Amino acid sequence: MADSGPWDALIDTSAYEPVDVTRVMEALGKQIEQYLLISTVSAYLDWPAVAVSEESALWPSSPTFTENCPELADLTIGGQYGTLKAGCETATMEGVVRTLIVRPGVILGPGEYVGRGLKLLARAARGGRWLLPAPPEQPIQPVDVRDVSTFLLDSVEAKRDGVVNLVVPIGHSTCGSMIDACLALTGHRAQPVWVDPRWLAEQGIRQWTEIPLWRIPEVTWQVDGRRAAEAGVVCRPLRDTLHDFKEALDRDGLIEHPRQRQLGTRHEREAELLAAWDDAQPSSAR
Repeated sequence: MADSGPWDALIDTSAYEPVDVTRVMEALGKQIEQYLLISTVSAYLDWPAVAVSEESALWPSSPTFTENCPELADLTIGGQYGTLKAGCETATMEGVVRTLIVRPGVILGPGEYVGRGLKLLARAARGGRWLLPAPPEQPIQPVDVRDVSTFLLDSVEAKRDGVVNLVVPIGHSTCGSMIDACLALTGHRAQPVWVDPRWLAEQGIRQWTEIPLWRIPEVTWQVDGRRAAEAGVVCRPLRDTLHDFKEALDRDGLIEHPRQRQLGTRHEREAELLAAWDDAQPSSAR
């Protein structure tokens, strides 16, 4: 394959183990003009507890790390993932070609299979009282997969290098606008019940999974995206992303993935929590 080059660019969408990136660079480094690596904001050591920019510290890592290396044994799943992605970045930067490292946050849109869009729309369609973490004004930063693709192709044309957080600007979307879009797409069957997120955590609700895209630290969604904006990234409204995701889902069917089973709150569990929340409110607020 290396003899088939040269190529203008290589876009690596799935690098996970740093050693694989090292092998790619060794095999193709002299045959490509530009290497675009899709990393993640999870590569930041202090995210999501701290707001981050491209200059924030990354997880300590190495281009020699593998998924089973002993250095990862004592880390959480998130720490392992972030460490491996940071190592992929290191391996890329050690190459001899022009490199652009792209760090997206959550990616949604047609073909999304992790299950976040799926579970949000399914819960809205089920109807009834919908348990949600307040406040609805909380900014969120999911980016549309098509906007990611467009930015990558534009970056090849522009011969960009460096590092960029690929997220929507802070304030572009909110939790409430996302829920409103889900309700509109499913016939307004559900009634949001916005509750204290600290109370949800005290009840043992798992952040990020049982309620998709929810984390208590508000800075989770304060990833600095100014560099991407200055580079010309265009982010479509979240309501359009969800509309097109649903349209693709209705047309093409579900892409099965094991992570989908980790998302969402069981109906019985949600009913219990709603009842407990109601009981905890002052009588004047009921």
